[in-house]
Amino acid sequence: MTAPRLNRRLVLEEAQRVADGAGGHGLTWVALGVVWARVEAGAGRERAGEFVTLSSVPYRITVRAAPQGAPSRPKPEQRLRDGARVFRITAVAEEDAEGHYLTCFAQEEVLA
Repeated sequence: MTAPRLNRRLVLEEAQRVADGAGGHGLTWVALGVVWARVEAGAGRERAGEFVTLSSVPYRITVRAAPQGAPSRPKPEQRLRDGARVFRITAVAEEDAEGHYLTCFAQEEVLA
């Protein structure tokens, strides 16, 4: 296997619950670290909502592998951030038989 060209710097983030001071909880995103990645867009689609149009594009994001349980290993429900762009991770699979790389299947959703 040819090593993928990891040329995008992304921030791996995880949602954490925080008390809102009124007995409830809010959600905040915490940076876990930086990963270098290859980002490939799939075919996009558009859905009409009641007041907005939601466009959705699937992405395959390749990163270096990390051991199971390591905080640097992406997992579903986390996200990868590239500045103002956010990619929500839906699934993660090993890219190669040796386990050197991971493929993160992600969605970027943008209100239009």
